[in-house]
Amino acid sequence: MKGVVLAGGLGTRLLPLTRATNKHLLPVFDRPMIFYPIQTLLNAGIRDILLVTGGPHAGHFLRVLGNGDEFGLTHLNYAFQEGEGGIAAALSLAEHFADGGKLCVILGDNLIEGTIAPAVARFRKQGRGARILVKEVPDAERFGVAELRGGRVLSIEEKPKRPRSRYAVTGIYMYDARVFDFIRTLKPSRRGELEITDVNNWYLRRGELTCEVLEGWWTDAGTIASLHRAGNLVAETGANRTDGPGTRVPTAEDAQSRRRARAGRGRG
Repeated sequence: MKGVVLAGGLGTRLLPLTRATNKHLLPVFDRPMIFYPIQTLLNAGIRDILLVTGGPHAGHFLRVLGNGDEFGLTHLNYAFQEGEGGIAAALSLAEHFADGGKLCVILGDNLIEGTIAPAVARFRKQGRGARILVKEVPDAERFGVAELRGGRVLSIEEKPKRPRSRYAVTGIYMYDARVFDFIRTLKPSRRGELEITDVNNWYLRRGELTCEVLEGWWTDAGTIASLHRAGNLVAETGANRTDGPGTRVPTAEDAQSRRRARAGRGRG
């Protein structure tokens, strides 16, 4: 399986910091943000990696990462995204790199405490389809939200005002090669972007979407507040711990999140 790190965008929510460089090169504790998602893939046994970036500071990645020597890699692949077309548009640039195989995709601002190795191992054995990682959060309305029942995904809704559960879809996805066929049929959303939620729902409608619950902490670092929080979490516990929390297949008990979400909507 190959890995793709999506590190494009203009990082407008992190201005004025992103006037100087790409947001994924900003420091999180003692290293650039982009080091963490790359290490996430490496810890899952994925060493063939493509970095998709764009914007005026794209060349900075070469100075920081080079060919990946610091990670023990002999080669690191790069692709350039023109403009901001959304996550699915950025992923489409990986089609030639994938070469008909499976991919593990991670957003460049996603950090985790532990490892995704169990989920990757199970996806390697999965015949076809997709696998997403979800995490129970208190503010699910900020994310794509997965409704679970009996250990299965019932629905995914993008940033709902009334979440059906507290399970946020993290920025870690696994796809078979058909993902590129579907992306070619996508039309831009109201935001003018090709949405990754539409991709996940395509697999869901076909009964080919599985999921795992991510244990330990997870955060993005796309705003000033979350960038600060990410640094604090890394300082407190470390990140990408191979001996730390992993992933698990959801159980019927995870449906309790759905009931808690409904109870929360009734408060006030």
